[in-house]
Amino acid sequence: MKEKGIIYQVLPRLFGNQNTTCKENGTIEENGCGKLNNFSDEVLARIHDMGFTHIWYTGVIRHATQTNYSSYGIPTQHAEVVKGKAGSPYAITDYYDIDPDLAVNVSMRMKEWEQLIERTHKAGMKVIMDFVPNHVAREYHSICKPTGVRDLGEDDDPNMHFSTRNNFYYAWGDLDLNEIRQSKPEFKAFSAKDAKIYEPYTESPARATGNDRFDNRPGCNDWYETVKLNYGVDYCDAGGRSYHYEPVPNTWGKMTDILLFWASKGVDGFRCDMAEMVPTAFWSYATGILKAKYPHIVVIGEVYDPNQYRNYVKAGFDYLYDKVGMYDCLRGVVRGERPAASITHEWQVVDDIRDHMLYFLENHDEQRIASDFFCGSAMKAIPAAAMSLFFQKNPFMLYSGQEFGEKGMDKEGFSGTDGRTTIFDYWSPETLAHAYQDSSDSALSQEQKYLAATYRQLLRFANEEKAIREGETFDLMYVNPGSENFDPRTNFAFLRKKDDEAMLIVLNFAQEARQLQVCIPGHAFDFFHIAEEEVLVTELFSGGKKKVELKKDGVFPISMDANGVRIYKFNVKMEESDIILNEHHKEEFPPAHTAEHLLNQLMVRLFGCDRSKNAHIERKKSKMTFVVDHKPTRQEEKEIETEMNRLIELDMPVTYEFVDRDHIPANVKLDRLPDDASETLRLVRIGDYDVCPCIGKHVRSTAQIGKFVLLGTNWDEHAHSLRIRFKIVQ
Repeated sequence: MKEKGIIYQVLPRLFGNQNTTCKENGTIEENGCGKLNNFSDEVLARIHDMGFTHIWYTGVIRHATQTNYSSYGIPTQHAEVVKGKAGSPYAITDYYDIDPDLAVNVSMRMKEWEQLIERTHKAGMKVIMDFVPNHVAREYHSICKPTGVRDLGEDDDPNMHFSTRNNFYYAWGDLDLNEIRQSKPEFKAFSAKDAKIYEPYTESPARATGNDRFDNRPGCNDWYETVKLNYGVDYCDAGGRSYHYEPVPNTWGKMTDILLFWASKGVDGFRCDMAEMVPTAFWSYATGILKAKYPHIVVIGEVYDPNQYRNYVKAGFDYLYDKVGMYDCLRGVVRGERPAASITHEWQVVDDIRDHMLYFLENHDEQRIASDFFCGSAMKAIPAAAMSLFFQKNPFMLYSGQEFGEKGMDKEGFSGTDGRTTIFDYWSPETLAHAYQDSSDSALSQEQKYLAATYRQLLRFANEEKAIREGETFDLMYVNPGSENFDPRTNFAFLRKKDDEAMLIVLNFAQEARQLQVCIPGHAFDFFHIAEEEVLVTELFSGGKKKVELKKDGVFPISMDANGVRIYKFNVKMEESDIILNEHHKEEFPPAHTAEHLLNQLMVRLFGCDRSKNAHIERKKSKMTFVVDHKPTRQEEKEIETEMNRLIELDMPVTYEFVDRDHIPANVKLDRLPDDASETLRLVRIGDYDVCPCIGKHVRSTAQIGKFVLLGTNWDEHAHSLRIRFKIVQ
């Protein structure tokens, strides 16, 4: 089976850091720091259950920091050339080392990283890490390089501005940081007394900055904490920029060896920082060597110039950021600045390389969706997330915290209140302090849990549904102009199809509900070989079914929620149903049936037993039987009733998803299913509290259940059987 890549970008420094002091400009001792070991087997299982196939661990390689690790033999860094107390993950100080901040045992930091790679693979996901090829920290010095490896700059001739034998570019004169000092209070002129304990950073001769500043006086907006690597391009040649690739520049071999080093650790891919600032000639050289030895390796490039996209694909990149195209477009649509119809242009201009474009709505460089600078509400971007996930076969990336509505509105220190989550400071974002740590007792609000449940459905659909994972796409916007039944400013519609499975996906970016009629043209019928006929469609979010007459140039009626997504699945062979479930004739009382799910999970957690061995759920009263290791005390019976009503009051969302048996979560048991159970199963989720296969009727959220009243219990000592009798009062 083909897999659609769903990447989870996470900054381990922030993830799982439960120190919530959050002091502005705080040290690691004051604010704490996340660790690689926070990604336990249980946490990784929950991340995988969300629907992720890859984890991009951001900031793993050792980088410049103001934290002192000299007792471990790690060189200290001068504060003038470190941004923030924690430092930028993209100012690398040793390409062969692991960031000591992330280790529980600093001396064993590489081992802890290798163990995390193993745990991630065990959880069913692949590992992506950063490769920062364009620049390094000012005080780069490797203490962990393999025997025989020469350090970057170790053999440079600093008297030469440019040489293919040099790893760095050298300017005339000493480095002058006066502009930076004047712009940062902590680095302004010191008194004579202070001078005894403070020595300004010196560098002679100055080296070019990572953002191509080739003189010795970088400004406060330059990447002054970094130095640019030399790949054989003379940017200051008297005759203009010139290229010197023969013989192969010294930097090429050193950087390729670094890729091979990390690939040997079991890494599955690299996200290459500012890839377009490094020539494609190097990438062709390096990716050719890398993939010859590790064919499975995925290479992702941060490239912002659409005119260069195809050159970088040819140079060996599997995926490129679709930032200035699709990201900028979707941001504008969500904010009401661009019409939804403009999405069509953005996919068309890269249609020949569409499978190479990486979609995303957040990353560490961009503002958070829920921030005041973006749109102030994470739910407003749900249609954009659905578009990014469902429109094509290309991968999607989600930044940790996005699924919980992280606002990025903290003033952390070096990173001010800018709508972004800091990469420079020690911090503990509210949504990440306890994320995935405990699925039942999280500090997340109900709104955050509802958002996460919505993302889980979207992410899982992307790989569980064949038409989304592998199907072809037909954009319906050209036949749906503005009318009272469709608004191309806020509505977007398209079809997906693979084999006999077809889907109509409709998005509503508007802040109010809409009644739509979506036209499906004759061309779509011909393109997908769809017959004109009546079909039974299933809406995947709700599980609801209805019959619709498909006609060329006819309309498909749809009721849309505000910021809503509708996914209608149907079989073009006109079978009775595209999703075949067991027959189900009972007239259930949805509140009581939903309470049955809650009680099952509650008993599992309270008594360590299995789910009920039999149940009779009725409107007036119900009973369920469990096998437990002891007769419950009166206090334990009271706790059952109290805890059930607490869970009901949490108003957890009740959601559905259809999966085949190959995509059943690890914590879902199928031993209670009948022998003739269908291959396609419907999973019912109650927030992140319970999930189990079920074809019954349920309420939409637990608050709609009503009050749980425990009527009594019966105990069979011989069988250790406990029968619980209850009713639901509304």
